[in-house]
Amino acid sequence: MILLFFLAATLRISVPYTLAALGASINERGGVVNIALEGMMLNGALAYVLGADLTGNAWAGVAAAVLAGLATGGLHALVTVVARADQITSGLGINLLAAGLTKFTLTQVYHSSSNSSRVVGLPAWDLAGLADLPGVGPVLATPLVLVTVALVLGGQWLLFRSVFGLRLRSIGERPEAAATLGLSVTAYRTLGVLVSGALAGLAGAWLASEQHSFTDGMTGGRGYIALAAMIVGKWSPFGAALACLLFGAAEALQITLQGSAFPNELLQMLPYLVTMLALAGFIGRAVAPRASGVPYDPERA
Repeated sequence: MILLFFLAATLRISVPYTLAALGASINERGGVVNIALEGMMLNGALAYVLGADLTGNAWAGVAAAVLAGLATGGLHALVTVVARADQITSGLGINLLAAGLTKFTLTQVYHSSSNSSRVVGLPAWDLAGLADLPGVGPVLATPLVLVTVALVLGGQWLLFRSVFGLRLRSIGERPEAAATLGLSVTAYRTLGVLVSGALAGLAGAWLASEQHSFTDGMTGGRGYIALAAMIVGKWSPFGAALACLLFGAAEALQITLQGSAFPNELLQMLPYLVTMLALAGFIGRAVAPRASGVPYDPERA
């Protein structure tokens, strides 16, 4: 029974990592580095709370979170794809902007710089009696868990089995060659970043729904861990999802061991330590898309 509850905690914790890592896999396959995942998730989380609070409907909050992620992704695409600015600098700037903007919005709407009021969470989907399964049932009956599984399967097919995925990957490897075939590098890269933003916004909605509120800085570095999962997973949705499960298991183990003989400071380091060890073991064998992080200038192509 303890193992089932540990598995349930792992699945629950892995959801936001997986959604963000899935989006990162798609946009980096097109050649755009997305360090801005943290800010996209943060904006999505606050948008969920605002949408759910205003309407009293959790699904309205989810829609607001996706739109917020799309808007943040649009900003990143405008700066990096259209204006061809440095992608790392743009991502870090968006993260700082999101941190300040969410705190400002909290102060204006909820008269607090740290947290919002409590809002409605997502209802359960009791499909085929999933909620009755011991331990993992309540997690499997949560809508975004099932949606995340479907998105990972769909993302894998999109990248490696569809015409769109083939074109996006070709742009991430040799954009100049793709452009000579009539493909719009700008359009494909922009679409990839927008998809990443929407998925990161959905990850933020999960965090806010779980806590029934928004807390300043609640993403806690999850966007960066999602990037690490994407690298460990070799820019593949399946691989990234498995890496997210590993990181989720590390965090679940940290929670499980709290109050034990292990020093609390060491337990808090555990998820980040596992991330660093995983990167150290895989980074040398993981080959990024050739044009990842390289702005495309059609006039110089």
